Amino acid sequence: MFQERVVETRPESRNRLRRSIPSRLEKTMTTETTNFSVKPDVTAFFDPATNTISYVVKDPNSESCAVVDSVMDIDYFAGRITYEHADEIIAFIKDRGLKLEWIIETHVHADHLSAAPYIQDQLGGKIGVGENIKIVQDVFGKIFNEGTEFQRDGSQFDRLFKDGDEYEIGTMKAYAIHTPGHTPACMTHVIGDAAFVGDTLFMPDGGSARADFPGGDAGTLYDSIQKVLALPDETRLFMCHDYGPNGRDIEWETSVADEKEHNIHVGAGKTREDFIKFRTERDAQLAVPKLIIPSLQVNMRAGEIPTDGSGRPMLKVPVNGL
Repeated sequence: MFQERVVETRPESRNRLRRSIPSRLEKTMTTETTNFSVKPDVTAFFDPATNTISYVVKDPNSESCAVVDSVMDIDYFAGRITYEHADEIIAFIKDRGLKLEWIIETHVHADHLSAAPYIQDQLGGKIGVGENIKIVQDVFGKIFNEGTEFQRDGSQFDRLFKDGDEYEIGTMKAYAIHTPGHTPACMTHVIGDAAFVGDTLFMPDGGSARADFPGGDAGTLYDSIQKVLALPDETRLFMCHDYGPNGRDIEWETSVADEKEHNIHVGAGKTREDFIKFRTERDAQLAVPKLIIPSLQVNMRAGEIPTDGSGRPMLKVPVNGL
């Protein structure tokens, strides 16, 4: 259905994106952590199997870049892992002579597997996630009956981000905002004039993500969304997922102003109480994500596939455990 999976988000792109962004922004955060006049080059990679969008985010003033929310391919029924999607990202970076500095996970995904260690093995870079990965590891370590060899301290990752933590991609300043609600470890990464929101928000006509996973909370999610919407109106927002509501083309970029005005779940002044009521009722009707069992086991290990006692790659199925 989708013929092209790699798209640079520039005006000449053939994909229909929501844009209302001036060429140069004048606002700078009062914390001075990020200069919103810096416009990173953002290239999107859409995975139709999981409706996930991964990104290469390049510093416009150097060859440094980051990868956000990579995907490892899985044929769950056949028990087969492949790396076509990750290989596209790797080829893109190599072909342009870029230097990969960061591999960012916005949260522990329950609907796709991360390719972070596969990419790191070939290109380097540090793997980063929110510090509350430790909560996720503790909860799902019990559900999957992981032994003492499974560390629940986040040590599988190179960096555990706290709220407000800063880092650099080349000359660009970036920082992480703790935006829990979908999961306890969700972070939004603000890089120049762009913010990568994970599953905290969807496109305006998609609304928001579910909040019924262990550690999730609808009220907390609403509060986190308000943090994102407090960014300058012109801030570009990049989604982790899009499902093309009502048959529209797949989209992944919008703005704070667009979300404020048009988001069907939180826009146009919708209250916290209204959101909690809607989100709770909606979540009760949703099915469990198809890849939740392999995704959680892999992603809480920073993308590493678990092994059995003999060292063979192996996934567990907790019967009636989710």
